[in-house]
This record gives sequence, C-alpha cells and structure tokens, in this order.
Amino acid sequence: MDELNLLQRVVVWALPVLFAITVHETAHGWMALRLGDPTAMMLGRLSINPIKHIDPIGTVLVPGVLLLLGGFLFGWAKPVPITYENLRHPKRDMALVAAAGPLSNLVMALFWALVIRLGLELGAGTGAGIYLVYSGVAGIFINTILMVLNLLPLPPLDGGRVLVGVLPGPLSWRVSRLEPYGFPILLVLLFTGLLGKILWPVIELMLWAMSGISGLSGELYIGLLSVLMNL
Repeated sequence: MDELNLLQRVVVWALPVLFAITVHETAHGWMALRLGDPTAMMLGRLSINPIKHIDPIGTVLVPGVLLLLGGFLFGWAKPVPITYENLRHPKRDMALVAAAGPLSNLVMALFWALVIRLGLELGAGTGAGIYLVYSGVAGIFINTILMVLNLLPLPPLDGGRVLVGVLPGPLSWRVSRLEPYGFPILLVLLFTGLLGKILWPVIELMLWAMSGISGLSGELYIGLLSVLMNL
C-alpha cells in the first residue's frame, strides 16, 4: 500500500467527513419535521448541501488541524434548530429526533461499504477504483466514530437525549441536568484515555463488520485506514 501525500489524503477524506456530519444534522431536522416541528425546514437546513451546515471551527478548522497532525479525524456541523414545543409528544419525540442522527451514520457507513465494493469491481489498478476504495474506508470510519460517540448516554450527545426521553420523569430530569457539564466530561474522558477504552471495542467490532460487507478483510481494511491516517 503506497503512502498518500497530504493533498491526496485531503481529497479522500473531504466528502466522507463533510457528508457524515451534515447528513447527521439533516436527519435530526427531517425527523423533527415528521414529528411536527418545521423549524429546520423553514431555516433551509433540510439539505445535504454541506455549505448550509458548515461550522467554521468544527467542520473546517478542527478536521484540518487534525489532518495536518496526521492523526484521528473528527468534526461537527452547526446543530439543526429544534423547537421542542412544536413536537406532538415533546419528551418522546425528542428521543426520536436524537436517535435519527446516529441511525443516519449507520446507513451512511453501509453506503460507503457498498462504495468499496464498487471500487473493487472497477479494479485496484484504476484511479477511480483506488479513490472509491479509500473514500469508502474513510466513510466507514468517520461514520462509525460519530455513531458510537453520539450514542454515549451523556447529554448533550444524542444518546443522552434519548436517555432523557425514555426515563421516567424524576430520573429524566436528573440526567438532563448533566447537559451543561457534558462537553467538559467528554473532554476529561478524552484526555485521560478513558473515552477510547470505552468506545474502541464497539468501534472495532463495527469496523470489522462493515469491512466484511465491503468485501475487504478486516486486516486489509485496517491497513488501508492506517495509510489514510498516515500512521
């Protein structure tokens, strides 16, 4: 597996990262619309056009710096606005709106697995085939990361909001009070290494499952991912 230069890595990562975070946010707005809240639609946010969802820091600066550092890629888009009071059954429906984001990442991971299959059909010796395989590897990875991370039962992550929606009143209220502290808690888990220990077994299982669907062996998938991440 030949080493990729920085420009080649940017080209491969660009679409998977942009669409992973923008489709995730669009899925929240789409589900909210189905449940009675048209806020995202009225603000033009029910679109997979990345420009409508770009956050200068989370969508451009953070992924760009991480790519230059040659490590793990991560980012976020502008949150889609949801008007809680417009939902038909606010507590339950907010849980469904939250769950739509990680579910969209699962669907996109499956889509990128099929992209790899298409690339393999075109042939590893062709430019198009190589691009599709590498893009599929990146797409599976970023969507798996976003799905598993967002399913953590910690507000304001989607998993935390699902938990708030399904717990009975008093417990739901106690969990919801963690939201202002959710991001600092996440940073502490990240910098102490606990976040990786919690998430990686699930991420690894998902990556191996998706690599099987794509037609790649688990070892080959990890090898191609290492090239993309310049490890």
